[in-house]
Amino acid sequence: MGKEIFADRLRAALRKQNMKQIDLVRLASEKGVKLGKSHVSQYVSGKTIPRPDILHFLAETLQVDEEWLMGNGKLKDQNDPDKNSLVHNRENNQYDEINKQGDKNPGGEIMRQFKKSTKLDNVLYDVRGPVVEEADRMEAAGTQVLKLNIGNPAPFGFRTPDEVIYDMRQQLTECEGYSPAKGLFSARKAIMQYAQLKKIPNVSVEDVYTGNGVSELINLSMSALLDDGDEILIPSPDYPLWTACATLAGGKVVHYICDEKADWYPDMEDIKKKITDRTKAIVIINPNNPTGALYPREVLQQIVDIAREHQLIIFSDEIYDRLVMDGLEHISIASLAPDLFCVTYSGLSKSHMIAGFRIGWMILSGNKEIAKDYIEGIKMLSNMRLCSNVPAQSVVQTALGGHQSVNDYIVPGGRIYEQREYIYKALTDIPGITAVKPKAAFYMFAKLDVKKFNIVDDEKFALDLLREKKILIVHGGGFNWKQPDHFRVVYLPRIEVLREAAGKIADFLSTYHQI
Repeated sequence: MGKEIFADRLRAALRKQNMKQIDLVRLASEKGVKLGKSHVSQYVSGKTIPRPDILHFLAETLQVDEEWLMGNGKLKDQNDPDKNSLVHNRENNQYDEINKQGDKNPGGEIMRQFKKSTKLDNVLYDVRGPVVEEADRMEAAGTQVLKLNIGNPAPFGFRTPDEVIYDMRQQLTECEGYSPAKGLFSARKAIMQYAQLKKIPNVSVEDVYTGNGVSELINLSMSALLDDGDEILIPSPDYPLWTACATLAGGKVVHYICDEKADWYPDMEDIKKKITDRTKAIVIINPNNPTGALYPREVLQQIVDIAREHQLIIFSDEIYDRLVMDGLEHISIASLAPDLFCVTYSGLSKSHMIAGFRIGWMILSGNKEIAKDYIEGIKMLSNMRLCSNVPAQSVVQTALGGHQSVNDYIVPGGRIYEQREYIYKALTDIPGITAVKPKAAFYMFAKLDVKKFNIVDDEKFALDLLREKKILIVHGGGFNWKQPDHFRVVYLPRIEVLREAAGKIADFLSTYHQI
């Protein structure tokens, strides 16, 4: 109850001061107070209450009394009726006066305020969060920022295959209307055939759904599955959209650990101990973002065995399945689970360097009989959005057939391979940085020696690096990693740019020490 009262009053005080959560983070940083966006989100959602020093900062910044903020019922000045009017009487269902205040129109009447839905209180997506907002502010002021935060190939000189562009141009006039909700037959047929090559069982054209990128389909599939309180296992670190969409759908996300000491493979014992009678599904991201890990057959088989024992759905995000290096092979987990219901996601954004085209897909496979009602929900939501981007669908058949130009990038001498080789050595040569060498995708999840740098807030580290060296990275907390000791870099820039970035990071860390 105390956490809920604190959260209510914190939100009310923010409204009164016309402030957002990010404003608290910014002001805290200016005053040297260690306060991240994820911390503030936990406070306003009622998950936790702050330490005394953070409470003092919040009360001082929001111009309220600490005791009132903590929900003790009365303010220190008992003789001030204006302050006492702020006391919240939950039993009588009264509102705080602070909640009632808002801007006034010229006639003196209080204007109605429109706030975001409380469903978003626990939703975080820091890949485009407060650090990015600061970078945008700096760019607006004329500062050039090197963006190593998002896997967006085009700005770094990666071009879409000419044949894909040609075919889209030729078909544009045929793509002016809606397609079927699941997608064009030609696209779904090509995806079905790709699934066959990946040995995914029991897949027909009707089991394939196209989407405006995998992101839309993740949101759709979580919304169709989860009721309030349903649990879903998601890796930590994760691609944060999974956690955000599951939370928005009303689910309870339970993060299982991926073990850095074991090449970032999922910790099977941690998975087992976190399964309850409310657990509906498990998510894997393979190849992994942010770690670049690639799961071998034996790891995937262990996950299948656990899912089989506990009757779980398997969701497998495989958007990087064609960006595998070192002669290794990607294996779709669905190919090992013909008796389970599996949903496999992929697309063209990364492999064909067309992130802006927004074309992804999901494949339903295995035992669909046990998921008939859920599939009806997927169909309903798919129909409600009418269809995905039709011009982008029109090039799926071309993209998946013939020469795969991405293969030229991921072998010795290819850009992605050589850039990975460079950034891995350059960063791990910096005192205080270690990393597991990525085997796939184009990210590296580097580890910081928190004792050496006295780092207690990884978001502050990212902000400090941005402001001093004009380099934008994503802190580990942005991927639901709980310790303040990691950050992700994208190694899409050319080696000369990565060399400059690594030099600046080395120079920054040579003197960095969080206060």
